[in-house]
Amino acid sequence: LIQGLCAKTQLFAQQSAEQQKIDKLASSFLESRRSDWQDWNVPYQDGKILYELIVKNKYTSALEIGTSTGHSTIWMAWAMSKTGGKVITIEIDKSRYKAAMSNIRKAGLEDYVDARLTDAHELVKTIEGPFDFVFSDADKGWYTQYFKDLEPKLKVGGCFTAHNVLNTYGGAKEFLEYVQALDNFSTTVNDATESGISISYKRFE
Repeated sequence: LIQGLCAKTQLFAQQSAEQQKIDKLASSFLESRRSDWQDWNVPYQDGKILYELIVKNKYTSALEIGTSTGHSTIWMAWAMSKTGGKVITIEIDKSRYKAAMSNIRKAGLEDYVDARLTDAHELVKTIEGPFDFVFSDADKGWYTQYFKDLEPKLKVGGCFTAHNVLNTYGGAKEFLEYVQALDNFSTTVNDATESGISISYKRFE
């Protein structure tokens, strides 16, 4: 019994030390690049919102539509390092995909990311779930279709988030109106930044 307790204590200490290492590298990388993220990445504050949603709800299976160069991916992967999960992220542009992979490695989070270089219009229809967290930040005119394709694959209690929903162009407004009208989803908008993130929890099937 004592040996078992000692082994568990040692394992916990090792895991704690590893997590501290991940936390230090990820946080320093994000902070050092705080004002540099361009090329369709989310603002720092919005990335932090995604991180907090995943950690708070202990989500473990995430899907991101629109990697860009990896800012939001890093925030979600960092959260997944704490919950024991993983992020599947989709990007169609090869140069942004390569930049994202480099950034994810520099942040020390490649073990928590499954990056796909492909067309989300096609993959989202066929990808197997279930997921408990989705972040949509690609073509706004396809937001509603992405949601329709993924809603059956989202677990009850899971969360579907979308970026730039306060924009009145490109389909974001229509998407927000659509999801707010659904009885089985509870939707709010976090407007900490002017872009706005919709946060929709699936209440029941």
